Amino acid sequence: MPAIAARHVSYRYGDRLAVGDLSLEIAEGEVFAFLGPNGSGKTTLFRLLSTLIPLQQGEIAIFGHDLRRETTAVRRQLGVVFQSPSLDKKLTVAENLRHQGRLYGLSTRELESRRDELLGAVGLTDRAHDLVETLSGGMRRRVELAKSMLHRPRLLLLDEPSTGLDPGARSDLWKYLRQVREREGTTIVLTTHLLDEADRADRIAIMHQGKLVALDRPDALRAELGGDAITIKTERPAELAAGIRERFQCESKVIDGALRLEQADGHQWIARLVEAFPADVQMITLGKPTLEDVFIARTGHRFFGDASGEENDEGKKTRRKKR
Repeated sequence: MPAIAARHVSYRYGDRLAVGDLSLEIAEGEVFAFLGPNGSGKTTLFRLLSTLIPLQQGEIAIFGHDLRRETTAVRRQLGVVFQSPSLDKKLTVAENLRHQGRLYGLSTRELESRRDELLGAVGLTDRAHDLVETLSGGMRRRVELAKSMLHRPRLLLLDEPSTGLDPGARSDLWKYLRQVREREGTTIVLTTHLLDEADRADRIAIMHQGKLVALDRPDALRAELGGDAITIKTERPAELAAGIRERFQCESKVIDGALRLEQADGHQWIARLVEAFPADVQMITLGKPTLEDVFIARTGHRFFGDASGEENDEGKKTRRKKR
């Protein structure tokens, strides 16, 4: 029995399609990532899976429980870590966990045992009686993780878990997530717009404009490209693409004003391209395929678009702060 089975799931905000005809299965015990930029549909999927919004079209089963008709049974299986903090900063770490445990009906003895066990697992035993407001962002994220695991959920859902964390704290978070999977046997499903974070998952579902465009292991997705990634900066990308097609019988794509192609033995291709088109090649770079290259190959777009304003799943504009 899969942890999650989704069949033909669609969801709209008015006239805007946020998720379109999505079908997939997530195996029990997997670490699974929904990867996509803002507006890709991953946040809507998180809200559907966490029962925050009702299904409109299609079916989802979580450990065999129908999400539409057995919502209470589904919620008993879930632990949820939201993107926005859900801790009371004026309470201690232990007090936050105690209140959460009471919501799930844990007895005093069980709650204390579970609290001590989880704080030890996330390395915060010595901070149990500290106010949450005194903790760093990474520590607060670990408290959120411990809080979500108190009732031993079979499925842990995390929405953009690394938001606001520095690289060291992100690395620590993933260490603890792996421990959760190993110690508890928990299935972990997360949403992220961070390519390196998705690369840590067992499998990735890449989302674009509400559609599932790729689904596989990270290394398998990169291997599909079949070669090195070559990027050429040129004043006339369309003309250069036509010239490469005519000269070498291979296809390239114009992405954000640059020319991109994938070829085996990329270092040899760099020499060929520069020799064949010396006046057109302003700059040429070579790299191994990345998940962004997979996204480009499947969608024809760069993963990160206009930095000045992007749409979230509901179609509302969000803006990045200038640094």
